[in-house]
Amino acid sequence: MQITVLTLFPEYFDSPMAASLLGKAVENERVGFRTVQIRDFAHDKHRTVDDTPFGGGSGMVMKPEPLVEALESVPPREGQVRILLTPRGERLTQPLVRELAESSELVFLCGRYEGFDERVTEWVDREISIGDFVLSGGEPAALMIIEAVARLVPGVMGNAESGVDESFGEGLLEYPQYTRPAEFRGRKVPDVLLSGHHAAVRRWRRQQSVVTTWRRRPDLLAQAALTPEDQYWIDEAAAAESGQSAGGRSFGIKD
Repeated sequence: MQITVLTLFPEYFDSPMAASLLGKAVENERVGFRTVQIRDFAHDKHRTVDDTPFGGGSGMVMKPEPLVEALESVPPREGQVRILLTPRGERLTQPLVRELAESSELVFLCGRYEGFDERVTEWVDREISIGDFVLSGGEPAALMIIEAVARLVPGVMGNAESGVDESFGEGLLEYPQYTRPAEFRGRKVPDVLLSGHHAAVRRWRRQQSVVTTWRRRPDLLAQAALTPEDQYWIDEAAAAESGQSAGGRSFGIKD
């Protein structure tokens, strides 16, 4: 996969793209990465990329000429997706990340100031937001998406299953994880994880994932493929929190 970032601050990406998983992905040529300086496409000696908004208002708006010409400097290719990073874009989710990971190239357009000239949107394929908050520019958002997508590129992660067996992998939050020591300051690892019973461990992890999602992100459950056993665990947790008995059968899995 090729990743190209159009930005006023190419140096923002120097350290992150050279470190940890992203650095290895670039070093091993699983991911190609380059930046394009938007100011190189300004039309005046001051390399101006912004101007006051028509109709008045505070702040400055990024001009269409340098942005569009920067986009046009990236050769088109099959499977390329040009992304405008904006708070009004579609919300970034793990299904969207998986979709983007199938692309041959992602081209990110990072803005600054009060936003873009609206006409720029005609030169992009998608508008994406990473959440309901405001940043100083699109660079942090681009980096977050790059990190999320690069992990799913074949060969980037050592364990191919790591991209599935984690939060949002099946539309649910991840189950709790533990490691040595088995007891830390009086707090013990759940017995089932020490039992060596792989089927029981899988069921415990599924139960914890389902119940954790119900408690912390119930909105995700509408899209999750829940089984009757999953629903039982949710009902049992709801009854326990209300001080009632869920009734029915027990599956023998405890926290």
